Amino acid sequence: MRLGALYTYWVPLGFVLAVTVIREAAEEIRCYMRDKEVNSQIYSKLTARGTVKVKSSNIQVGDLIIVEKNQRVPADMIFLRTSEKNGSCFLRTDQLDGETDWKLRLPVTCTQRLPTASDLLQIRSYVYAEEPNIDIHNFVGTFTREDSDPPVNESLSIENTLWASTVIASGTVVGVVLYTGRELRSVMNTSNPRSKIGLFDLEVNCLTKILFGALVVVSLVMVALQHFAGRWYLQIIRFLLLFSNIIPISLRVNLDMGKIVYSWVIRRDSKIPGTVVRSSTIPEQLGRISYLLTDKTGTLTQNEMVFKRLHLGTVAYGLDSMDEVQSHIFSIYTQQPQDPPAVKGLSLATKVRRTMSSRVHEAVKAIALCHNVTPVYESNGVTDQAEAERHYEDSCRVYQASSPDEVALVQWTESVGLTLVGRDQSSAQLRSPGGHILNFTILQIFPFTYESKRMGIIVRDESTGEITFYMKGADVVMAGIVQYNDWLEEECGNMAREGLRVLVVAKKSLTEEQYQDFEARYVQAKLSVHDRSLKVATVIESLEMEMELLCLTGVEDQLQTDVRPTLETLRNAGIKVWMLTGDKLETATCTAKNAHLVTRTQDIHIFRLVTNRGEAHLELNAFRRKHDCALVISGDSLEVCLKYYEYEFMELACQCPAVVCCRCAPTQKAQIVRLLQERTGKLTCAVGDGGNDVSMIQEADCGVGVEGKEGKQASLAADFSITQFKHLGRLLMVHGRNSYKRSAALSQFVIHRSLCISTMQAVFSSVFYFASVPLYQGFLIIGYSTIYTMFPVFSLVLDKDVKSEVAMLYPELYKDLLKGRPLSYKTFLIWVLISIYQGSIIMYGALLLFESEFVHIVAISFTSLILTELLMVALTIQTWHWLMIVAELLSLSCYIASLVFLHEFIDVYFIATLSFLWKVTVITLVSCLPLYVLKYLRRRFSPPSYSKLTS
Repeated sequence: MRLGALYTYWVPLGFVLAVTVIREAAEEIRCYMRDKEVNSQIYSKLTARGTVKVKSSNIQVGDLIIVEKNQRVPADMIFLRTSEKNGSCFLRTDQLDGETDWKLRLPVTCTQRLPTASDLLQIRSYVYAEEPNIDIHNFVGTFTREDSDPPVNESLSIENTLWASTVIASGTVVGVVLYTGRELRSVMNTSNPRSKIGLFDLEVNCLTKILFGALVVVSLVMVALQHFAGRWYLQIIRFLLLFSNIIPISLRVNLDMGKIVYSWVIRRDSKIPGTVVRSSTIPEQLGRISYLLTDKTGTLTQNEMVFKRLHLGTVAYGLDSMDEVQSHIFSIYTQQPQDPPAVKGLSLATKVRRTMSSRVHEAVKAIALCHNVTPVYESNGVTDQAEAERHYEDSCRVYQASSPDEVALVQWTESVGLTLVGRDQSSAQLRSPGGHILNFTILQIFPFTYESKRMGIIVRDESTGEITFYMKGADVVMAGIVQYNDWLEEECGNMAREGLRVLVVAKKSLTEEQYQDFEARYVQAKLSVHDRSLKVATVIESLEMEMELLCLTGVEDQLQTDVRPTLETLRNAGIKVWMLTGDKLETATCTAKNAHLVTRTQDIHIFRLVTNRGEAHLELNAFRRKHDCALVISGDSLEVCLKYYEYEFMELACQCPAVVCCRCAPTQKAQIVRLLQERTGKLTCAVGDGGNDVSMIQEADCGVGVEGKEGKQASLAADFSITQFKHLGRLLMVHGRNSYKRSAALSQFVIHRSLCISTMQAVFSSVFYFASVPLYQGFLIIGYSTIYTMFPVFSLVLDKDVKSEVAMLYPELYKDLLKGRPLSYKTFLIWVLISIYQGSIIMYGALLLFESEFVHIVAISFTSLILTELLMVALTIQTWHWLMIVAELLSLSCYIASLVFLHEFIDVYFIATLSFLWKVTVITLVSCLPLYVLKYLRRRFSPPSYSKLTS
């Protein structure tokens, strides 16, 4: 005989598959639309017909593309022309390599010399380039112009390139496209995205496998108890079908629908506006993060430098006292050249003020001259460029430099009255508060390098003829260059602890003879063939002695809003934060202190640069001796350590309260994430805003993209996209926690629902001599897991144990989840036992009280089963929501209404009798009351941590 109608098997399965397919398809379509939007950005292309508009997806190798200021470069190009007078342009590369410094790029000389951009189409030339590779810092190629006599060959290096994902910071440029698509440097530095499956889903799959094992065992036991009589192998198949409810097919649907609800709730949260859920398959992951890996530039910081402190040894000026600096500068330039005879006896206070003013003035003048900043004038609609340049129009001036620190310093000198108005290779012009132009000739510039950590400049004041050597640099190198003093080291330490980037500024006056002597030796050194750089450095060092210390400057990279409290929250929640940045070591360390990633009480161990196995071994041993100490390491040293001592290094690093990796390549960031996952087995979350963070975001268990000013690459590649770093706290503490706890409750309840009915079937078969006869047939089976119990069970996705404010206030609640307690083998076993208890009670109760007809046992047991399920949902709920009450009442009314149609299974006249009502009530109470009592006792004597906060 057949076991029930066929539709009772295929309808549930078809529904499950349909829901999953539709959800995945919706996400794929959304992803396609986002990509299309990015690929449809419009650029100008030079052609024989003039300039035409072209979509970025249609750009091909060999096209001549025009890129405006502040526009993103669409493909890897060779730089041919610029509109800038000085014949160069600046690039912002933080989306490519994470560095804050702007890069100077130079066009190909022979194309820059052409009269107009359209002349590029008249010449016959070609570019020879190396094959595409991953190295963003190097390039080898040649540019050949064939139609000149003789043909012109120019070598091309990294200075002539404009890589995709960078942004033009000055002027308008024209470039010829070299690589597109998968051959782009930025794309080759991004690893292929992996398809992410949540840890929670894997755990549920594991429980489902256990249930499948149980199904097979129960079927075999039933046949064994029949002593394998007759065609026993067919009996096994019949029992497998009969008990197939043990495997909860609806579990997948419920969890998938739950994920959609969580995603909707995250998007609708007014406290984190603009948050987008791009991957709705893993919201539960947010509730179990152990390691957070974050980018620095644009994620923790705004990439905007602000001048915070000027320290002169005896006095320091902060942001609140800059007006005093202004008045000192003003007094220097407005006082009369000689004192009138009436004021012969100048008071002591005035003299002290004069000397103070001149000290402040010297310091500000040094800061205004010692740099590599160029003021550029642009038309603002009212004044055209030429006129703005002639009159030094303030509203049209923009400062350009490779380092944002330098721009911050020059902007500050402008704010206190000494303005840099002009600068080229050989001269600089400052404007005093009175409007006078001060002219200086630049005699020599010694640029900043990572080895020297300082820069110098020699200038001649045109009005007095004085020659001065100014220098600024890091305190470690400047301490040995300036004259002895007792405050430099201490004050540098104090400012560094506040997270400021400290520069020491010094000067030395030179006589004409001293300078001529230096210049002769300098030129001689530059001409030498052997050890040129060493000889040049020696000559410069002969000047760098006994310099007069002028001041310390403190500059800070502005943090994003509320970064400190967010990091504090994450730390309290048991999440370790690692900062991975492409920026310099000093900058990264300052930001780590400033953002309180490293607390004031913690030591910082700066890992020395190591190049081989021996050095790495010694340095690791030195680090092992430190306790509770944050680690700062550069990408190069990290690579050496991972090559030889991967296990030892990761073991030590995982014990650190915080880790900072600087000068990290994009692929290296992804490697660190992968190692953390493999070594610790814990869940990782990566946060970033740039194209250089995409690999790390895609590799992590949870990728969060911050929508930066510089574009959306990271946020488009991420699973979750937020508008500010501070929103991360709420995303994890509230939404992550709720999603995980709700899914855990939901999955266990669905398993309980399936096991209850399977237990009843097992008891029923046992009583009737292990016959493979179905207890419920047709619609009763389908109705049980859908219309009668679906809404209340699914309403568990609205449940929460504490208010969101409490979850934010006590991040320690998040720590409990890291142990994976909401869904474990222990909780699974408890629910299995509850299911067996309730199923047995209902079935035996119905058999004891069943009256003469088999029809009545179906009516009594099925009604008790439905009521038990509804009561169990009520028992599980912690915070009632009005929709939950609606769901309970709706399910009950659906059941009562459907009894009219179910007369083939249930006798309607028997249901209306009193005996039916008391029997159902007794059975339901016996199945549920003990559980209510146990829950009350447990709450009373062993309450969970969150209940202490809510009471």
